[in-house]
Amino acid sequence: MSKTTRRAFLKSSLLAGTAFAVCGTRSTAQVLGANNRLRIAVAGVNGRGGDHITGWLAQDNVEIAYLIDPDERTLAQRLKYLEGKTDGKFACKGVADVRQALDDKNLDAISIATPNHWHALMTIWAAQAGKHVYVEKPMSHDIQEGRVAVEAQRKYGVVIQHGTQSRSSAANAGLHDLIRSGKFGKMKISYGYCCKPRAGIGFKSPSAAPANLDWNLWRGPAIIDQYHGNYVHYNWHWFWETGNGDMNNQGTHQLDMAYWALDEGLTHPVRAMALGGRFLWNDQGETPNTMFAIAEYPNGQYVFFNVRNVNYEGYDRQVENEYYFEDGGKIVRGKYYPAGSDQGESIDIPRGHVTAGGCWGSFIAACRAGDPMMANGNVLDAHRGCVLGHLMNNSYRLGRAMSSTETAGQFAGNTDAHEHFMKLHKIMTDGVGLPEDKMEYIVGPWLTFNPETERHTGQFAVEANELLKDANRPGFQVPDAKNV
Repeated sequence: MSKTTRRAFLKSSLLAGTAFAVCGTRSTAQVLGANNRLRIAVAGVNGRGGDHITGWLAQDNVEIAYLIDPDERTLAQRLKYLEGKTDGKFACKGVADVRQALDDKNLDAISIATPNHWHALMTIWAAQAGKHVYVEKPMSHDIQEGRVAVEAQRKYGVVIQHGTQSRSSAANAGLHDLIRSGKFGKMKISYGYCCKPRAGIGFKSPSAAPANLDWNLWRGPAIIDQYHGNYVHYNWHWFWETGNGDMNNQGTHQLDMAYWALDEGLTHPVRAMALGGRFLWNDQGETPNTMFAIAEYPNGQYVFFNVRNVNYEGYDRQVENEYYFEDGGKIVRGKYYPAGSDQGESIDIPRGHVTAGGCWGSFIAACRAGDPMMANGNVLDAHRGCVLGHLMNNSYRLGRAMSSTETAGQFAGNTDAHEHFMKLHKIMTDGVGLPEDKMEYIVGPWLTFNPETERHTGQFAVEANELLKDANRPGFQVPDAKNV
C-alpha cells in the first residue's frame, strides 16, 4: 500500500468512525506476507545498534533487510558481520539515509539506535511510511517532538515500542501493580538513581568531519555549525544539541520505572526543578555529571531523581529505584522496610502482565499481531517518562550558581527533599572531596507545567517554553503535531 493510498484509507476510516485510539487495537500498517516473515531495518549500527542486530537475529523468521548509518566504515563492518551470521541467507542492504529504507514498500519495521536528536524524527517518518518502530530511549530529544511522535502513532496506527527494557519484566510489572494497589499504603516518593561512574571527555578542536562520515546526515535535525571529534561516536550524549545528559540517557530507564509506580491515570508533573553541576572534569561537555531533581504530580506524589557520575574511592554505584510511603515504610534494593524498622523484608511479587518474549520478541509479536497495545513500553508511556526527564533538565538549564548553603535553603519547606539533597551534598564533599566553602551548584527554578497543554505557566514560562522544542535544520524538520 503506498503512502497516498494508506492516508486515503485512514481518512475514510476516520469518516466512518472506525479509527483506532492512541495505542489502540489493530494497526493500519501493512499486513505481513503469507510466510509471516518480518523485514526490519536497523538505524544506527554502532554501539547499541549492535545489540539490536543481535536481538533481531535471535527472533524466528525475522530478516534484517537494511542497516543504516552515515559512517560508511562502521556500516561496512556491520554488514560484513551480518553476512557471516546469516551465511548469505538474506540480502541486507547498507544505506546512509534512513529515507531510502522507508521508501521500500516491503519493509515492515525499523529499530532506531541513533544519537538522541534523531530518535523522534525517524519515529515520525517511519510511522508516516506505515512502518512499525522500536526506538531506543529516550524516544524524544525534547517535549514537543515527543508529542508529535504520539500523534503520529495515533494517526497511522503502527506499533511503537520504547527501548526501556524494564517494561518487559513481569516482576517489574508485578511490583508496580502491588504499589499501585495500596499494599504498602499510599506512595509518597518514587525515587530513581542513575549513579554510574564516568570520566571527563577532554577537548576536541573543531575540524572537518572524517571522509567516512556523512556529516550532513549525522547532524540531521540538530543545528550544529562545526564538527569536532567528541561528537562521534559516543560523547554526543554530553551536548545539549544531540544528547540529554545521563538524566535522559541511562536515567530514562529509572525515570520510566519511577513514573510506572505512580498512581494510574497521571500523565505529567505540574512542576519540576533540578540542581547540580559538571564538577571536577573541566572538559568540553555541557550536561551535568551531578544532579538532584524533583517533580510533583497533581495528586501530590513526587518523583525524585539523582545523577552521580563523578568517580571517587568508595563510589556506590546505584542504577535502581526506591519507593517511599506516607507511613514511613520504604522499598529499597528489593526489600520492604516497615516504618521505623531497619530490617528489610522479602516481597512476594506476583507476575504482572507483559507481552512475552523480552524486549525484542515482544515487539515482533506486536508487529505480527498489528496491535500497538502489545508493546512493552508503548508510545504514551515513553512520552511521559521522557517528559519527566526533559522538565528536570530544562530547569537545570535555566539555573544559576548558588552556594551550598543557598542551595540547601531551596528545600526549607520539604523535609524529604532537604534530607536527600544533603545526602548527595555529603557525598560530593566527603567522598568526591569538593571544598565546602568553594562549592557552588547550578540551581534551576521551579517550573510549573500544564499536563493537558504540555506548556509552562507562571514565572519562567517564557524561558521554559522556548526549551520545549529544539530548532531543526532545513530538510530535517519535525512536523507540527496537527499536521503529522
